[in-house]
Amino acid sequence: MAILNDIRKHGIFLIIIIALALFSFVLSGVIGNGNSTPKGESTVATINGVDLSREQFMKKVETIQRNLGPNSQTNQAMNIVWDRELRRVIFSEQYESLGLTAEKEQINNSLRISLANNPTFQDEFGLFNELKLQEYLANVKNAADNGNPQSYNAWLDFESDTESSVLESTYFNMIKGGLITTLVEGEQEYHYQNDNMDLQFMQIPYTNIADADVVITDADIETYVKANSKDYEVDPQVDIQYVTFNEDPSTDDNENAKADISELTNDFEITTDIAEYVNLNSDVTYTDRWFLKNQLPEAIASDLMSQELNKIYGPYKEGNSYSLARVYATKKMADSAKAKHILIRFAGLSSAPQDVIRTKAEAEKLADSILRVVKRNRRKFDDLASKYSEDLSNKDKGGDLGYFSTGRMVKPFNDFVFDNKTGDIGIAETSFGFHVIQISDQKNIQKAIKLALIVKKVEASEKTINEVFSKATKFEIAASETDFNELAEASDLKSNPINKIGELDSNLPGINENSRTIVSWAFNEETNIGDVKRINTNNGYIIAQLTRRNPKGLKSLAEASATVTPILRNQKKALLIRQSISNTEINTVANNQNVSVKAASAVTMANPTIAGAGTEPKVVGVAFGLKAGETSGLIDGDKGVYMVKVTAVNNAPELQDYSGFANTLNTSTLSSLNTNVYNALKNEADIEDNRATFF
Repeated sequence: MAILNDIRKHGIFLIIIIALALFSFVLSGVIGNGNSTPKGESTVATINGVDLSREQFMKKVETIQRNLGPNSQTNQAMNIVWDRELRRVIFSEQYESLGLTAEKEQINNSLRISLANNPTFQDEFGLFNELKLQEYLANVKNAADNGNPQSYNAWLDFESDTESSVLESTYFNMIKGGLITTLVEGEQEYHYQNDNMDLQFMQIPYTNIADADVVITDADIETYVKANSKDYEVDPQVDIQYVTFNEDPSTDDNENAKADISELTNDFEITTDIAEYVNLNSDVTYTDRWFLKNQLPEAIASDLMSQELNKIYGPYKEGNSYSLARVYATKKMADSAKAKHILIRFAGLSSAPQDVIRTKAEAEKLADSILRVVKRNRRKFDDLASKYSEDLSNKDKGGDLGYFSTGRMVKPFNDFVFDNKTGDIGIAETSFGFHVIQISDQKNIQKAIKLALIVKKVEASEKTINEVFSKATKFEIAASETDFNELAEASDLKSNPINKIGELDSNLPGINENSRTIVSWAFNEETNIGDVKRINTNNGYIIAQLTRRNPKGLKSLAEASATVTPILRNQKKALLIRQSISNTEINTVANNQNVSVKAASAVTMANPTIAGAGTEPKVVGVAFGLKAGETSGLIDGDKGVYMVKVTAVNNAPELQDYSGFANTLNTSTLSSLNTNVYNALKNEADIEDNRATFF
């Protein structure tokens, strides 16, 4: 109590002391960080010393994501921006070192070409119009000045991309100019493809020695991997395993849901306002449409088609919902029809091109005029469709849409075709405009029903949700103290392993949501192997455990073993085979090894395949270094140890002109030049990638 009184007495001094301490803390941060955010928190990546600002990078990601549409993922947009920025920085360095610049006229000319087919910048003759471009720029600048900069920023990005494209084209053209294939190289290519030889060969297959007789140790694998490190480099990876706890409705939840919907049966049967009653009581809104038997769920289709009018069918379960069905009207209707139409669009429709300027009233008036003409003379329909219809897919076919099933077209169009008779002509308004429609034919007339449905999704009760949470929490705690897989098996759960997860992976197999949360947790420096985490999902929980973490570097022995072991095994078998051979005469060696000497003809360097042995580039390469009559030493091939004797060298006849081969070789080289140059520059670049920190 005395202490509290002292605090009250000296309160003002304590406040001053605390304030000074806080100020000292903030000041030390300012001094220590240069009055800025730490680089790791503001820089997405550093490429050859050039920092990519997090803020600017994120703005570009947001722009790309908007352009990709509402269903796009952030990771998808991020990868697009990353590829563009990486390319921009790498090539900018090249342009600067060479003194390359893009002239204004080059950029403008490229813009004209890019925009030539865009209707926004075309005149009435469909040609690019500079004044249209200037008008557009004035409009987007004005919009930016009034607080709507998106279009103008998009234009600036487009202009910048165009400049980069001009520079890139110039850069690659300079490289291509120095890569002209000579006639000497053309001659070499000709002989490479056409010179061939006949030979005898002896093959001692590696399979002659049992795998069990050759021991490959971990030390052997490790030595090989280090000696061939470029082939076995890997980015950081982690492995996890997980179980799921879903908040699925219990048996009691299903029984309660069935009882609840059953209480609606009597009122649903007698209501006179079916649409309102359905919309008030169903999880699925009322749909006013006709159903044929083949459009109903197969299990209950026959029952519904024979159901007494206005009597309730159900409740029945479909998927995770219970439903009540009321058949309240029947009629005869075709299951498919053939029709033709003349489409008249009007301004303001989302489907209308920008060059459509007629008003809705004008479009309706034109449609009415066309209708009057075709009602008087049906033969004019095709000509009028060709002249007036704005459905380019069929206007030149008289507007013929062919046969289509009920429900395929938009509702007003569908209703006109299937509610009327063959030969009827009329107008329907849809989201595409006004359609003048003629019904050409209707097939398979049969019974159709109008069906009202009350659908109630079965939801997990609070009791069920609490029980799932309790089970998930208990599993999470227990998994930290015991074997994860044994616990999963004892809990009647499936443990799902996911291996080789990358630091930027956003879609994990079997996990439909929160994949990035799991990946970020697994790569967090504070997460240790064996750690367990509970992740919330829309339908429950995932309990994940980190099982392996592999830093950037070489593959582990376990990972490399699958590819390295066969290589080392064949090397050791080749050594054993060599040690068993002392003779140098091909037939003697073959007899001693219980194999035969075989013949192969017309063997080429371009296709290093030996009949009876398969593809053996090294063996063929050695053979082409021999003269006719010469015999090679032992050759370690892909499938065994070989010895070859050249019996004939068949050189292709000389040509007067090798330009055709030179041109083909040049075309082949240039076709992949852009990609190869970029990949080479990227491989040599110094890249510090921090994207995983932000995404």
